Amino acid sequence: MQYKITSYNEEETIELAQNIESEKFPNMVICLEGDLGSGKTLFTKAFAKAMQVADNITSPTFNIIKEYEGELKLFHIDAYRLSEVKQDLGIPEYFKKRGITIIEWSDLIEDILPKNRLVIKFRIIDEETRGIIIVPYGDKYIDLCEKVL
Repeated sequence: MQYKITSYNEEETIELAQNIESEKFPNMVICLEGDLGSGKTLFTKAFAKAMQVADNITSPTFNIIKEYEGELKLFHIDAYRLSEVKQDLGIPEYFKKRGITIIEWSDLIEDILPKNRLVIKFRIIDEETRGIIIVPYGDKYIDLCEKVL
């Protein structure tokens, strides 16, 4: 099962993130895929703001993992630079810390992702427009999609 939507501007992508955040739960894993500039970090910033995270969210490319305090802990992972070291970083441990984990470039570490997760794929259509495919894996994520999409 997958859901296809079109975001015609940044505000619609922000609204999508806020809607998904409204149904958050501990140990939630959101996997973001898409080219540079497609909306992954924008989505993460909007999700974090809705979670009452006060810090400025930036792409953690050089840190790989950033942790933020909010209604729940937010673990922001950027897998862009990862290769064979992913097991040594303890990434799977973040999936059990009772927070929310958002992973940019998640397709690069697919072999260590949890079975149950929400995958959001961003595709650039033009300067403002994005095609977004949302794929839920697991009952909690299917229920979430049914509620907000």
